Amino acid sequence: MSRRVLSLVVVLALLLGGSATLSTPVVRARQNSPVSPNLFAEMKWRNIGPLRAGRTKAAAGHPSQPYTFYMAATNGGVWKTIDAGRTWKPIFDDQPTGSIGWVAVALSDPNVVYVASGEGLRRPDLSTGNGIYRSNDAGKTWTHLPGLRDGQQIPKLVIDPKNADRIFVAVYGHPYAANE
Repeated sequence: MSRRVLSLVVVLALLLGGSATLSTPVVRARQNSPVSPNLFAEMKWRNIGPLRAGRTKAAAGHPSQPYTFYMAATNGGVWKTIDAGRTWKPIFDDQPTGSIGWVAVALSDPNVVYVASGEGLRRPDLSTGNGIYRSNDAGKTWTHLPGLRDGQQIPKLVIDPKNADRIFVAVYGHPYAANE
């Protein structure tokens, strides 16, 4: 280096508040220390959700059961957890449709669960459903309700908070054709 450049480096270093020597770098690289494998020895991999969840369309629970939830997958049925999501169990696999638009739990009775079938998401590869289902035993058994069997797309369902036998339903109907 020429004397003029060396003088300029020393002056700049002094102006910036540091001391300059050519043999010592101003910034030192920090060495990474390896992480001990013992730190993670107690950790185990585990599944924390449904294997076939796909797109989740809805989730529901009840205030009196803070660890119980129901999850509706667009084409994966209905799943239930009773341990705040640590494990999930499929509870709708015996039904003729897996396309779910909504799941709801009655506020007046946590054992009453409704499922609206037909995902209700307008897209080229949607799945259709075949109406509304009701369980009176928290998802152990299901009854396929009359009416709306040809609804095909039911994206939302609301239960009257005071009367579990009264529901309000949004029905799209056939996604690509006219219907009643």
